[in-house]
Amino acid sequence: MKILGIDTSCDETSISIVEIRGKNFQIKKIKILANIISSQVKIHKKYGGVFPFLAKREHQKNLIPVFKEALKESFLLETKGKKITEKESEILKKIFKKDEELSKNFLKFLENYWFKKIDLIGITIGPGLEPCLWTGINFAKAISFLGKIKITPVNHIKAHIYANWLENKEILKEKNLFPAIALVVSGGHTELILMKDFNKLKILGQTRDDAAGECFDKVARILGLPYPGGPEIEKMAKKFELSNLKEKKLSQDYSLKLNFSLPRPMIYHKNYDFSFSGLKTALFYKIKENPKLKNKKYLPIICFEVQQAIIDVLISKTIKAAKEFGANSIILGGGVAANEKLKRDFKLKIEKELPKAKFFSPLPIFCTDNGAMVALAAFFDLPFKKTKKYDKIIANPNLKIC
Repeated sequence: MKILGIDTSCDETSISIVEIRGKNFQIKKIKILANIISSQVKIHKKYGGVFPFLAKREHQKNLIPVFKEALKESFLLETKGKKITEKESEILKKIFKKDEELSKNFLKFLENYWFKKIDLIGITIGPGLEPCLWTGINFAKAISFLGKIKITPVNHIKAHIYANWLENKEILKEKNLFPAIALVVSGGHTELILMKDFNKLKILGQTRDDAAGECFDKVARILGLPYPGGPEIEKMAKKFELSNLKEKKLSQDYSLKLNFSLPRPMIYHKNYDFSFSGLKTALFYKIKENPKLKNKKYLPIICFEVQQAIIDVLISKTIKAAKEFGANSIILGGGVAANEKLKRDFKLKIEKELPKAKFFSPLPIFCTDNGAMVALAAFFDLPFKKTKKYDKIIANPNLKIC
């Protein structure tokens, strides 16, 4: 089965074609034929965050080139156009009513290209930025309509969890995976989920304000670091680690050295919710009270403490949930899952407190938004979610995982 995965939930235009051999949840082989991602980071960098309608405009520009590249890479591109009838033309006009630029680009594509057989389309319908979601959905509708291909709506959070199955033979072979605790942590989401099975999910906790990735971005703005904040803060934190780990351990207690420490929000609360806005606020006032912290030489120390505060909360809540629900495995997903310190600390904590539990995290390329995880989510949803007619697919920016 060849599945086309499309994701335009935020500021990445991503299209992937994945070939899957198997039935239901029993996968024999996953082959990623193409996974093309067009990032808008440079565009949004000067604003320090994503502007939805600017992102939507870029998706309209990028979808056709990304689609064409994905088809070419997977050897599915046909260099002969597809003629459409007047009736089909009218339906396409309705589909692209609010995406005029995408409509023009799509019609130009049809003049010269089409594609070989695709069995299923997976499209992200939420959660995400509504203008961006609709652009991807309308594009998927047009392909579904003209190609007579079944389409499956995909939950973006669930797709981040399923990213762990991409190019990971270990998790594919695991027979005692559930119950599992999944932590999805990104720029817009921080959710702790109990998985009793592939289709039995329950939200245990979520952020009450800023997501972890959002906190990284806001802290970076305070410190004068570029957007996105997570990778920049991680780089700075590594500088501090390297300078203090020459003797294989911290040579000095940095909190004593600078009298600098930050709170671990809600770490001792009995629930599984998160809150990271207070961490950003605490840093703001620390710097206001102590202007010398603005000196660049202190940036690595500050970044290390910010990163560690977030990591401590994430791991503490996740381990607590894993113990309470007797988890056989802990699954990480989302953009922040690419953070090496987070993964390293998770492994150490699990080895110490839950030695029988397995730990899974996606390859870095599959941590950020990508079409491959959407295609796989569409496959996993097939046994219990009916494919829909293209005209029934709608965006749901606040879509819940269950």
